[in-house]
Amino acid sequence: MTPENIAVRDIRLGQDIETESLRIIDSEVPEPRPYQGAQWQVVRRMIHTSADFEMLDLVRFHPGAVEAGLAALHRGCILVTDTEMARAGIPDRRMDALNCSVRCLMRDPEVLALSQTQGSTRARAAMDFAVERLEPEIYVIGNAPTALLRLLEHIEAGRAAPALIVGMPVGFVNAAESKALLLAQDRVQFITIEGRKGGSALAASVINALADMALMQRKEKA
Repeated sequence: MTPENIAVRDIRLGQDIETESLRIIDSEVPEPRPYQGAQWQVVRRMIHTSADFEMLDLVRFHPGAVEAGLAALHRGCILVTDTEMARAGIPDRRMDALNCSVRCLMRDPEVLALSQTQGSTRARAAMDFAVERLEPEIYVIGNAPTALLRLLEHIEAGRAAPALIVGMPVGFVNAAESKALLLAQDRVQFITIEGRKGGSALAASVINALADMALMQRKEKA
C-alpha cells in the first residue's frame, strides 16, 4: 500500500508523463527566465533529462547556436557522437524524419587501430577519423574531454568547421577545462555547460530539443 502522505499521480502514457514533466518545469521556473524562446526549449529539455535545475546557471550558448543547429538539421546533416549512449539517446524517428544520420565511431575497427597507433584514447582518434572521412556538421560530445580537445585542435588548424558543437564532457580530468576552451573560441557555434557537469544523456537531449523544433517548423510550413 502507498503511504497516505505520498501522492502518486495516475499518469501512464509516456507522452502524458513528458507533457506533465515539462509543465512542472515551466511552473518551477517562472518568468522572467534566464533563457528565452528556443534557448529555453533546449535548457528545459536538459532539465527534464537530468532533473537538475543548476542547468539554469550553467548552460552557455554561442549567440547563433540554436539557429545554426536547426539549419544543419534541416539540411539533413551527419552528426557524430563520442559515445554509443549519446547515439542511442537520439531516436531514429526524429533523425529519419529530418533525413539526418547519427554516427558513433568508438567501435569502428579503423578508429581502434588509429588509437593504438597514436597511443591515444579512441575518442580522440574518432575525432580524427570523423574530420577526415565524414565532415559532420554537428558534433555531440557528452563524455570525453579528449574528443572535445582534439576537435578544437582541428578547428584551430582550419581542418574542421562544423555548424555546431554540443560540447558537454563530464568528469574531473579536463572536462571543465575543455569546455572553457570551447567557450573561449569564436570560430564555431556551440552549446555547452560550464564546469564538471555534463554527460551523454544531456548532450543527446540538446539534439532532441533541436530536432523537435526543426520538425515543428516543417509542420508549420507544410
